[in-house]
Amino acid sequence: MHYLTIGRDGAAEIEEKRSRFLCTLARVDDEAEARAVVERLRKQHWDARHTCSAFRIGPPPQPVERSNDDGEPAGTAGAPMLEVLRGADVSDTVAVVTRWFGGTLLGAGGLVRAYSDAVRAALAEVGTLRRELVREYRIEVAYDAAGRLETDLRSAGVSVLETSYDTAVTLRIGAPPAEEKRIETLLAEVTAGASVLVPGKDQWADVS
Repeated sequence: MHYLTIGRDGAAEIEEKRSRFLCTLARVDDEAEARAVVERLRKQHWDARHTCSAFRIGPPPQPVERSNDDGEPAGTAGAPMLEVLRGADVSDTVAVVTRWFGGTLLGAGGLVRAYSDAVRAALAEVGTLRRELVREYRIEVAYDAAGRLETDLRSAGVSVLETSYDTAVTLRIGAPPAEEKRIETLLAEVTAGASVLVPGKDQWADVS
């Protein structure tokens, strides 16, 4: 199971009939964090007329979704922004579009287009990365085998989350549960059966 999120926080700005639309995208873990981003930007851009927002949080099939038009005609700002996030299959993300009014009314169609285009421009700027449901494993290995094992794991597409050094080397890795047998085979080859794979909890992790 997997889904996408933004590659990094970032922003992009477009202009439509002298109105400026600045879309800021931020990675968030929960609804409270998303709302805090909206309020921070509202205060930061106090001179703007509207601070519209949309966010999606959590994995499929039912991420938490919210949108807000912030005084624009109903359905012309927040909902179109949310549709762009859905269309890009992006979650764990809040989109905030700050609008400075340029003096010309855009009409409902113009507003929908401008708010949508601002989010698309920001998504193009920040890119996306993939999140997968992985199982965390711990491996304790002798120093003389640690370097080769870590290299072989990375070459096999396994995420090495942490490497710690004590009397032995402990690797903390993340991989889909279906890969467990393959990793055990690799471990047996590199360490001649001297190390074992200790499974832990399942969690969502960035993989690319």
